[in-house]
Amino acid sequence: MMRRHVAFLHRPDLGLWIPAVLLGVVFLVALFGPMLAPYNPDEINHLAVLQAGSLAHPLGTDEFGRDLLSRLLTGIRPTMAVAFGSTALAAVGGVTLGLLAGFWGNLPEILVMRTCDILLSFPPILLALLVVGFWPSGIATLTITIGLIYVPHFARVAHAATIGVVYQEFVEAERAMGAGAGRLLLRDVLPNILSSLVVQATLTVAAAILLESGLSFLGLGIKPPTASWGQMIGIARGYLAQNPMYTFWPSLCLAVTVLAINLLGDRLRDILDPQTI
Repeated sequence: MMRRHVAFLHRPDLGLWIPAVLLGVVFLVALFGPMLAPYNPDEINHLAVLQAGSLAHPLGTDEFGRDLLSRLLTGIRPTMAVAFGSTALAAVGGVTLGLLAGFWGNLPEILVMRTCDILLSFPPILLALLVVGFWPSGIATLTITIGLIYVPHFARVAHAATIGVVYQEFVEAERAMGAGAGRLLLRDVLPNILSSLVVQATLTVAAAILLESGLSFLGLGIKPPTASWGQMIGIARGYLAQNPMYTFWPSLCLAVTVLAINLLGDRLRDILDPQTI
């Protein structure tokens, strides 16, 4: 085991670093995109409608003559805000429920896990459509909606991992010495299930990006004129004949981002899984 850790420290892990670097670039763009944009992403120019790539507009323009590069650079921010905000919300709610269900068992476990089973039986996009149809569209609505949808996913992972830890000898010893439930959960159980939760978080971020993009594609997510990659793809499908690259660029950015997150999650699972060490 020691040799493997030493090799990991000295040999670059391309499966980890390549997606990590890609995501680092995405985060930097999300933070500094408006400053990097060559044009105002909402500036309309009727003389440059649906143009192909040029020196003035490297990626072309949309149906209102707005610069696509500028809109791509600014469109990642609301998507990432929704993805990470909803993942944080789902993690807090789901981990809390999963810990309590796995630790206490009996009636709390039955109520929590059966509720999760019911929610997991519905496709996420269907639940999202049911919720956002009654609330005003926006970043806050999407964050809360997607966060609630993925609470059951975290709850199941936390529940299964808690059951695997709570009956370990060191936990039983702490309990026999009079340690309270809060101490056991926060100091003994939670640190030992973090690896599973980290992997689940990366998968949830990718799923949240896709779900937000799907809702924006359908016109139920980020509202114009605020740019969003999913929204841009949805609008661009009506202009495939005039400018096919209008659809290609946001689709490529979305695909590369989600792929990088999934690759990072898979590699983290291999590294953090005790059975592979």
